[in-house]
Order: sequence, then C-alpha cells, then structure tokens
Amino acid sequence: MTSNEYHIMATSPRELTQNPLKKIWMPWKNGLFVHILQRRVCMTNCPTLIVTVGLPARGKTYISKKLTRYLNWIGVPTKEFNVGQYRRECVKIYKSFEFFHPDNEEGLKIRRQCALTALNDVCQYLTVEGGQVAVFDATNTTRERRWTITRFAEQNGFKVFFVESVCEDPDVIAENIVQVKLGSPDYIDCNTEQVIEDFMKRIKCYENSYQPLDEVLDRDLSYIKIMDVGQRYLVNRVLDHIQSRIVYYLMNIHITPRSIYLCRHGESDLNVKGRIGGDSGLSGRGKEFAKCLGKFIQEQNIKNLKVWTSQMKRTIQTAEAVAVPYEQWKALNEIDAGVCEEMTYEEIQVHFPVEFSLRDQDKYRYRYPKGESYEDLVQRLEPVIMELERQENVLVICHQAVMRCLLAYFLDKSAEELPYLKCPLHTVLKLTPVAYGDTQLKLVCYHTQATRYIKMCS
Repeated sequence: MTSNEYHIMATSPRELTQNPLKKIWMPWKNGLFVHILQRRVCMTNCPTLIVTVGLPARGKTYISKKLTRYLNWIGVPTKEFNVGQYRRECVKIYKSFEFFHPDNEEGLKIRRQCALTALNDVCQYLTVEGGQVAVFDATNTTRERRWTITRFAEQNGFKVFFVESVCEDPDVIAENIVQVKLGSPDYIDCNTEQVIEDFMKRIKCYENSYQPLDEVLDRDLSYIKIMDVGQRYLVNRVLDHIQSRIVYYLMNIHITPRSIYLCRHGESDLNVKGRIGGDSGLSGRGKEFAKCLGKFIQEQNIKNLKVWTSQMKRTIQTAEAVAVPYEQWKALNEIDAGVCEEMTYEEIQVHFPVEFSLRDQDKYRYRYPKGESYEDLVQRLEPVIMELERQENVLVICHQAVMRCLLAYFLDKSAEELPYLKCPLHTVLKLTPVAYGDTQLKLVCYHTQATRYIKMCS
C-alpha cells in the first residue's frame, strides 16, 4: 500500500453502525445507517425457473407444491404456476380426454396459449414482483416445448432446472389417479370408474409424443430425473447453490403414508412463573400431561413410531413418560432468548424497552440480544425438516417457537404468520400428508381438569 493510498483511507474512515433488528454492522450513509429491514436476502445469483417434465399422474404437481412450500419456508420467494389451472380458467367445462388428443387442433391451440400466458406471468413474478424461483408445472413432454422454455429463460436472464418424474408402475399410477383426480374440477359428479377410464385415455394422448430427458441429447441441461417415486435418481449439471438444495430436498421426500405428531413439553416450572427460556423441569401439571401423552401414544398403536426431543430437561422428562426409545436433537432446543432468558415479558419491557418495541415491529426477524430470531431458528431446523421428510411416523416433543416453525412448514404459512401460530401447552397436533403435498391437521387436546383424559377434536 502506498503512502497516498494510506492517507486517503486514514482521512476517509467508514464509520459503522449496528442495525438494531438484524444485529449486524453496516456503513453509515449521510449520517444514517443503510436501512435494510424490509429487504429480503437473495439466495440466488439470478432468478431460477424450475420446469416439471412427465406424463400425467406422475406426481408433478405434488413435487411442485412441496418444493414451492420448502423454498418459501427457507426464505426463497417462490411461486408455482400450474398450466392445468390456466386451462381450467380458459375452458370452464371439461368434456373428455379428446381435448388432449394430438389431432385436436383447437385443444392444442388453447393449451399452447395457456402455457404462454403462464410463462408471461412467470416473467412478471421474477422480474417485477421480486420472486427468486418460479415453478412451471406442466407436462412439457416434448423436446420442442422444453427448448421453447429454455429460450424464454435465456432471453430473460433466468436459470432453468428441469425436474422429470418417471413411473411405469401401474399400481402407483392408478393410486395417484384415485387420490388426486377424483377431487379434480375436471371430474365433478363422476364416479371412480369414469375418472380412471377417462384419465388413462388422457395419458395415452401424451405417450406417443413423449420424449424423456436424455443423458446424451440433453447433456447440456440442468436436471434431476426421479424414477419410480424415488427408487432411483439421475442428476445432471447442478450449477449453483439453489439447484443443489432443490436436488437434496427432492431426494429426501417420499409418498409412504404416515403421520407426524407435534407437541410441546408438559408445563414447566418456569411456565408457571411466566418466564421464557431456561432449562427447568416439569411442574405437577406437566408431569400429569406426560403420563397422559404416554397412554395416548400406546393406545394409538402407531407402527414404527420414532420419538424426538430437544436436549432440554422439560422435553426429555415428557418423553420418559411415553416409555419408548427417543432421540435428542440439539436443533430442537427452544429459541435462544439471549440476555432475556428466564425473564418475564413485563421485565423485558422494563429493562429493555427498545428491544421490546423492536420485537413488536417484526417478530419473525427480530433477534434477541446475544440470542436468536425466528428466522435463525428456521435455518437451524432445516435438517430436522429433511429428516422428517425421510421418516414415517414421528412424535416430536419440542418447544413453542420450534413447534411454530415446524408447523409453518407443513401448513405452508408465511414468515409473517409463523410467529403467531397457536401452539398451546398440553396439545398434540397430528399432521397427515394428503394429495398434492398438502397436510391434514387434527388436534389432540389434553384437558387438565379431567385426569388422564385426551380428546380427539377436528
């Protein structure tokens, strides 16, 4: 460094200030710190277009919805564009499979127009509305259609990642038709036999022109090929961080029927005193709940149930009463309240009035001094979500903030909704995956007024 360069640096220092909400340091600008509270952190170096490929009834919409939910949960603004929905809005009444016949010129024209309209909406979302990832959910079974999409992406500066689902198992295909298509707007007032017959003919309309992604012909494309509902995978040219996370996620999800049970620990001694955090044991009511939870789980006779807890005393004591082996996860520990640990909210308001006010402004992104935010907690819990997707039946005994984050993932709740989800003590939530990657929720409520009584309510 020359003396002149040193002189310039010495006489033009860059003062720093701390953003009170993010708790990070940044340069001052004209005497004021750069305001970034409302700006999302971009996790992609350019917008990404995810494109599904495959014959009907291969789970493309299931994949699209789950992937969209996951990416939004980890903080990547993502939106799904289902071309079938565009077609239903254009053609109000579906008559039969003949609409999809390759010789039906009118049907072909409508489908092309719907695809173009969807692509225009993709462009609006990624270039104007601040989206980072768009999921283009359609069959896209021909190389010509995929080339059109690739050219569209190149013209707009988007990266493209293809997700192809291949399945030849007739039982899986039939089950998918029954589970998903019976409730489709296309088949209102149709019985099961009519739906299966028409949809199988619709699939035939695509089969002759279907050109799967090819290792040689498509070697320059970025894609994952999912074969037989996750029995095998083929991954080609993963170009960046977001694509690698997409691949990792898709290689962990499955369609095996199962349920996930979420509950907080029994009431703790600090709960009784209205104090947050800490590592206290269960109160008398908390121990009563733990016994009732154990009885409930035994009565359900859940196959191959796994039980997970945090490393905190109150969750471990709750799990002990369930009388099954359990795993302790550090990632499931309650949100770290930093200097506010074991304080009441009234005490926080008195001793840290500025922090108390900041928390009200943005509860999701607010970080306790020397502690964590809900945003931090979501990142900490991502490995837990991945493992939950890999498992079958699991009971997670955790804490309020942790339970809110997990629940927001399964119920597709936004960052703004997440910190306000109701997760009361002595309540078990039963989550069961259903069609299209959605989740059915049931509450199992424990009432302390009625000893050893657990009531199932919808």
